[in-house]
Amino acid sequence: MVEEIETINKSEKSDKAPKRGIIYLSTIPPYMNVTKMREVFSEFGKVGRVYLQLADADSKNSVKKSKQKKFAKKFTEGWVEFERKSVAKKVAQLLNNTQVNTRKKSKQYDCIWNIKYLSNFKWTHLHERLAYEKAARRQKLRAEIQLAKKKTNFFTANLDKKKKDKTHINKELENLDAMLIEEENETNVEDRTEFLQSLFT
Repeated sequence: MVEEIETINKSEKSDKAPKRGIIYLSTIPPYMNVTKMREVFSEFGKVGRVYLQLADADSKNSVKKSKQKKFAKKFTEGWVEFERKSVAKKVAQLLNNTQVNTRKKSKQYDCIWNIKYLSNFKWTHLHERLAYEKAARRQKLRAEIQLAKKKTNFFTANLDKKKKDKTHINKELENLDAMLIEEENETNVEDRTEFLQSLFT
């Protein structure tokens, strides 16, 4: 009876789908894309989903660059999902801190894999993180736009104030110039009278 229960439990365990495993790549070798990464890691086991984070500079012009050059995109980090958790652990242990390509003519010859197995990490966690980062970027962008508007309003207000102050200062300068001219004329008259008096004395 005990043996029958054990065989049933074993069969139930075998019927269960294997747990998936995810590895994290902190750096992506140059000229690598999702297709290339899938080809590389498929040698170790069945690969599920692959996500590579585009660099900020490339994300703006990704449409233009993708039409011009197939492998022109640059990626900063990536996540690779394996159908079996054991395979993901094995890949992280074998490839971490190893050379990407041993051929000297290869463009990845000087690159090293930086791979970490993510324990208890699911693909939904990645979606949540990306959604959070997207919302944070939007919030930051809104804050920057509001700050730019405040700066613009402050600048225009000060500019108008400066214009008013400038006209006021110009008027004061004109009045001051007029007063100086009058004083000069008066001093010239006084000097002339003194000169004439000195002649006839």
